Amino acid sequence: MKITKEINAYCPNCNKHTPHTVRLYSKGTMSGLKIGTRRAVRKRTGYVGKVKGQATVIKTAKRQKVLLVCKVCKYTVERVVGSRTKKRLELKAE
Repeated sequence: MKITKEINAYCPNCNKHTPHTVRLYSKGTMSGLKIGTRRAVRKRTGYVGKVKGQATVIKTAKRQKVLLVCKVCKYTVERVVGSRTKKRLELKAE
C-alpha cells in the first residue's frame, strides 16, 4: 500500500488544515525488565508451561499506522490508514 510523502490534513494544535509530512510508524523494542513482563514469566514457570497469553485468534492482517508531522508547528498525530490490510505501507516517490 503506497502513501504520499506529504498530505494536507487537520492539525489540532493549529486548529486548521496544514501540510503534513508522513512518517512510517514503527513500534519500539519492549524491555524485559518491566513488572508486567516479569510477572508473566513467573506465572508461566513450573510444570504447566505456557498457559497464560496463548493467542486464541490469529488475525490475518494489521491496521497500518502513520505519523503526520505538521510543517507549521511540528505537532505529531497518529493516523490509521484504511482498514486491516496485509500489505505493508511504503512512501510513494513523487
